[in-house]
Amino acid sequence: MSRQIDYYFTLLSPWTYLGHGAFIELAKEHNLAVRYRPTPLRSVFDETGGLPLPKRHPVRQRYRILELQRWRARRGLPLTLVPKFFPYDVSLADRVVLAAVARGDDPARFIGEVLADVWAREQDMSRPELVLAAAKRAGLDPAGLTEAAGSEAIVQSYQAAIADAVETGVFGAPSYVLDGEIFWGQDRLDLLADALASGRAAYRNDATA
Repeated sequence: MSRQIDYYFTLLSPWTYLGHGAFIELAKEHNLAVRYRPTPLRSVFDETGGLPLPKRHPVRQRYRILELQRWRARRGLPLTLVPKFFPYDVSLADRVVLAAVARGDDPARFIGEVLADVWAREQDMSRPELVLAAAKRAGLDPAGLTEAAGSEAIVQSYQAAIADAVETGVFGAPSYVLDGEIFWGQDRLDLLADALASGRAAYRNDATA
């Protein structure tokens, strides 16, 4: 039986973009069943004490730019440090992921396309027609996707991810949760790979463990 991993992310995040391809390859290598959890990250920040980018100290903002350049080179991906349409209203694109999953599609390629549209191609991914174009490039049937993404069931599922993330202990994106153990950030993928290769039991955030 495949092991399951919960993938908490937002299609707004450059770190999700930088790590997405590597994570999907890792999941395939270890035959992981991925549960895709697009999450309204700003609301998670509100619950867990995180700050949106404009409110962070300038020292932290400058260091973020350094890290983006380092990881852009490390991953070999094109990335615009300050893309033209950032931030943008990510909710439609995030909910399309849930709509695709609900009808039995694998959203991995769609996620990659939208992230590249934002961070490499500088597209305004709040526009429904561009979201649907990304879906088509990813091999998804775009018919009915945006309508499904606006359905009550999908909207409720998207909002429920906030409480689920906080209860799980997730506070940033991307986060990969394996057997309850959280790996926060695409720079933790090597540690996730080590955990999968070793087959060890999950570590717990308990000082007595």
